Amino acid sequence: MTAPSPDGLRQRRRRRHRRAVVPLTVVSALVGGVALSGCGQQRDPDVYTVMNSSTDESYHRWDAQTLARCSKQLGVRIEQQSVPAAQVMTKALRMASSKSLPDVLQLDASEMPTFAEAGGLIPLKDLGLTTTDIPRGIVNFGSYEGTYYGAARTVNTLALFYNKDTLDKAGLEVPTTWAEMRSTAKRLTQGKRYGLALSAGGAEDGVFQFTPFMWSNGGDETKLDSPQVAGALDYWKSLLKDRSLSKSTVNWTQADVNDQFMAGNAAMMINGPWQVETLNTKKGLNWGIAQIPVPKAGDDSVGPLGGGILTVPNTGDSAREKMSAKIIGCMSGEQEQITYALNSWMVPANEKAAAVWRKKVPELAALSEQVATARSRTAKLGAGWSSVSLALQSAFQSALTGESSEAALKRAQQRATSGN
Repeated sequence: MTAPSPDGLRQRRRRRHRRAVVPLTVVSALVGGVALSGCGQQRDPDVYTVMNSSTDESYHRWDAQTLARCSKQLGVRIEQQSVPAAQVMTKALRMASSKSLPDVLQLDASEMPTFAEAGGLIPLKDLGLTTTDIPRGIVNFGSYEGTYYGAARTVNTLALFYNKDTLDKAGLEVPTTWAEMRSTAKRLTQGKRYGLALSAGGAEDGVFQFTPFMWSNGGDETKLDSPQVAGALDYWKSLLKDRSLSKSTVNWTQADVNDQFMAGNAAMMINGPWQVETLNTKKGLNWGIAQIPVPKAGDDSVGPLGGGILTVPNTGDSAREKMSAKIIGCMSGEQEQITYALNSWMVPANEKAAAVWRKKVPELAALSEQVATARSRTAKLGAGWSSVSLALQSAFQSALTGESSEAALKRAQQRATSGN
């Protein structure tokens, strides 16, 4: 989403795994006593472990290369342990209960608040890491209740991808407002081709894709039944009414959306940079990228920040925790960010690194602009985001299949408030 941090390019192409929603009480019970009871198992003082979700061959190889360089720089051996993204949280909790947590834990930013609230993470500034040259939105992305727990190497967000040849043939400009996108999508809907594809499925993918419409319209996750949120959902419904969106959008993941775009079944799509490598495998596909259109000209296009963050678990071993922070500092250094971003098509988190990256991949400049106004899904609600996400997923399914947006969102707000 996703989007949420990737668990591998090939897996993202096909299916986005649902992440397990783990109750805070369970997290607290498992991690709460770790620091008090010590590290548990004896560890080799010169061997450190980084657990991540880099199960795809390419990502695993890129991370291995990064860790090899950091091992040489820091004089320790750093080993990589990769598990599917959907299993990172539950795996970490099992390791916490057996006092065998890794030295560095890569979490999806939407999962971090739950772990931090339970006392399972060490504040990075306490370990000497700073947020110099990191935009405020990305600092918040790795923070919980104002405390910085997670360093991002790269971030992602959503943008509007479009088929240049299709728009040129129709004599149309790239839309910048909701009215323009609706009109353009309607004109480009012909035969088996829809004007626009997006994910409105009953999973985090759909919520990730809804946030730029909700936020850009002045809506807020703390009040799902507001007119602004309803207006954003009504806009989606208008695209369905125009038949500019496929009815299948309620079942599509972001990977499905990309498949439709590549097959020529959609002239435009809302998606993220993790699709770029796949798009480039399609010969003759002349695509472009732009910021997501806004309700009216002059509005900010506010999308969601996605990606993984590097954290230091609270193991109770202060010496190892300090070295873990140095490992994160190396992995998130400017040059490492640039290298990783160029490999993965993500955007460097550091402003100086991002400036170098933009010169190397000018075709993705719009993505960098979108990141500049993007924000974290958990910035306002922390661990409470999971309840909002589940409530919105249910609301989409109801509203896009016939129920009024107001009724669906009123029920969603009640559900989110109750935590059920």
